[in-house]
Amino acid sequence: MPDPRITALIVARNEERNLPGCLDSVRFARERIVVVDAASDDDTLAVARRFAETVVVRPFDDFASQRNAGLARASGDWVLSIDADERATPDLADEIHQTLGDPDNTHSGFRIPIRSEILGRPFGYSGTQQDLPMRLFRRGCGSWTGQVHETVRLDGSIGRMRHPLEHRTIPDVRVFLRKIDQYTTLEAHDLYQSGDRCRTRDLTLRPLWLFMKLYLYKQGFRDGLEGLMFCALSGVSLAVRTWKLRELEQSAGRELIREGEAPELHASRRNPAIDHLEAAS
Repeated sequence: MPDPRITALIVARNEERNLPGCLDSVRFARERIVVVDAASDDDTLAVARRFAETVVVRPFDDFASQRNAGLARASGDWVLSIDADERATPDLADEIHQTLGDPDNTHSGFRIPIRSEILGRPFGYSGTQQDLPMRLFRRGCGSWTGQVHETVRLDGSIGRMRHPLEHRTIPDVRVFLRKIDQYTTLEAHDLYQSGDRCRTRDLTLRPLWLFMKLYLYKQGFRDGLEGLMFCALSGVSLAVRTWKLRELEQSAGRELIREGEAPELHASRRNPAIDHLEAAS
């Protein structure tokens, strides 16, 4: 069975603690390891340069652009995309080698399940355990699109791996709140650009609905107190995103008002006395 040539692509920002474990878990990708660092202000860059073949420093604008910047530096036949707070398990590594080395494989990409640890607890109900993102694809057959929840635009058929990536996300509530602020800002801008506008029910009903969906329908209560906090802050995140969208609308409205005053200012400049002063100068 031929050894598949895989580039492991990692995007990171201020991940000096998580990055070493992530890099160690993708050693099976013997073609190349590429790290895209979003101008971190900790030792992420130094860690990346010690262990990765290729390091790209790129100020963050959106997630798809970060990943595509790394994709441009990839080589080999396949690309495995992984975040710094994720780990490829040995079982997943074996499955990837066996699947990609199979001459009967006709898929161009593979979805990989995620197993989450949130607030220090493994989640089995309300986390990302049902997510199946596209994380492995043939180089040249795919690229990323989307500012926040980026997805792979793929040419070809899609398969699925059985073994998961381990996602050690949101270790404490401070990180959770920081991520809420970061992601809701990006999401609000994305929604505004796509034409969405703030609605009252998005501030009142939808956050409550999301909490009930995660906590009761998906049985987040079985994830303990950590599940309660995750479900509650997920609802808060939705409300914060909607409020930021409202602020964008208000800011745009004030700008339109200022632009509406511009013709009057322009007309005043056509006042003969002002024209005479301008000509004299």
